[in-house]
Amino acid sequence: MVTLTRETVIEAIDVEPSQLPEEAMGTLSGEKLRQLTKLVPVAGNEGPGLQVVSPATGARLAEYPHGTPATVRKAVQRARRAQAEWAETEVAERGAVLMRYHDLILSRREEILDLIQLETGKARKSAFEEVADVAMVSRYYALNAERHLGPHQRKGALPGLTSTWEHHRPKGVVGIISPWNYPLSMAITDALPALMAGNGVVLKPDQKTPFTALWALELLQEAGLPYDLFQIVTGKGSELGSPLINQVDYIAFTGSTKTGRIVARQAAERLIGCSLELGGKNPMIVLADAHLENAVDGAIRGCFANAGQLCISIERLYVHESIFERFVQRLVARVSRMSLDAALDFEADMGSLVSREQLDKVEGQVLGAVVKGAKILAGGHPRPEIGPYFFEPTVLQGVTEDMEICDEETFGPVVSVSPFDSLEEAIHLANDSRYGLNASIWTSDPEVGRELAARIQAGTVNINEAYAATWASIDAPMGGFKESGLGRRHGAEGILKYTEAQTVAVQRGLPIASPAGVGEEDFSQLMSGALRLLRWIPGLR
Repeated sequence: MVTLTRETVIEAIDVEPSQLPEEAMGTLSGEKLRQLTKLVPVAGNEGPGLQVVSPATGARLAEYPHGTPATVRKAVQRARRAQAEWAETEVAERGAVLMRYHDLILSRREEILDLIQLETGKARKSAFEEVADVAMVSRYYALNAERHLGPHQRKGALPGLTSTWEHHRPKGVVGIISPWNYPLSMAITDALPALMAGNGVVLKPDQKTPFTALWALELLQEAGLPYDLFQIVTGKGSELGSPLINQVDYIAFTGSTKTGRIVARQAAERLIGCSLELGGKNPMIVLADAHLENAVDGAIRGCFANAGQLCISIERLYVHESIFERFVQRLVARVSRMSLDAALDFEADMGSLVSREQLDKVEGQVLGAVVKGAKILAGGHPRPEIGPYFFEPTVLQGVTEDMEICDEETFGPVVSVSPFDSLEEAIHLANDSRYGLNASIWTSDPEVGRELAARIQAGTVNINEAYAATWASIDAPMGGFKESGLGRRHGAEGILKYTEAQTVAVQRGLPIASPAGVGEEDFSQLMSGALRLLRWIPGLR
């Protein structure tokens, strides 16, 4: 298989995809990308197309349709028509589609790894996290959706006389607005449980990364998903987000807290449900008894995976003062040796930021901190000789509350490191944030770690891991406290949120009312006695 190199893409800058040599696109040709755009519903005059530019090189990859509100309406209508039949499909049959998708994702991983890297500029090992995530989520819901969806028998009002069942009915059409940083995971892992619950889906991927989502949809159709059930609309979020929320029955959004508030307000106005995975300023606490090398390894993974463009990445490091100097020395040495590139292989430690906007934000926060007294221990500079948006992995010391980088999410390869002298101080520092998405604790005593985790205000807490342990535990919920969001993905909550809970009760024999010939006062005394009795009967109370 011929794969892309940095040099071949640089040579291809400003060349249309049709003029690119096949080898310059790795496993994907410009013609293949054009074919993927046919999965976008066309409705009227949609204006000039939008361009995807590879952030690692500045090369133009392809053009895709510029959707309009009419595109959204058409997509929702298609999905709604297909959903009616899909809702009647057996859960096991839906699961068979997801299991075939699981197998296809793994067997076609080289192709999607290339595409993810081309659209995002990330290192290949970070791209593979997405492939693994989608495979795990596919398998989990294929095998466990029926257990979560029920029906489940519940305790009835009157033992022996009332049979009560809990059912879960699909919402209808679920809208998903996904970000650019994990264009496969965030586009598809919310959609899979929605589909398994019997819904249709309309996805609006970020305008920087539409082709990964389109490729994923094409593969789902290859796995047997009905063609109209899952629709993708491409274009600008500012133009398509509001029309999408106005027409779907539930909205799932992953992105900034600022935009999440807008989504929540619009969903509330329509009285539809929403789930929001938003920003994070995630802490890592290293206790005095932690295994030093393991903790440094974890910090490297947690801070610099995907060039820090990960809502659950570590941006604040708190290390016990007794090991602080040794930890920092090892961390800085490791960070200084990290390799930067976006070649289509597994050699690089870290890839590119996604855009000039993101580079300016990261560089601005670092420079602002330095001006106010922070010290750069490692990194701190753009690397334009590698690619237009590369920024070195960076470690800062001396970050204080008057610096923007202290409180605001950086979403880049930057971490601040600070000492602490007691567990109480560590807990205070970790919780001193308006965010509460993820946290990491390192200790040789897991029980101490669990006790500390119970006091951390975050939706996921990893002990002796940065983020992957909770992220990959698909049976458990994942989401944020405070301004990090609403709702959860994964586990039972990750699929039940796409349903309406319905209770069905069958009453036999006596009604739940006074029988003929029994006065209301006598009935109330009879019921009071029965209720007192039920309090003492195991299995009925």
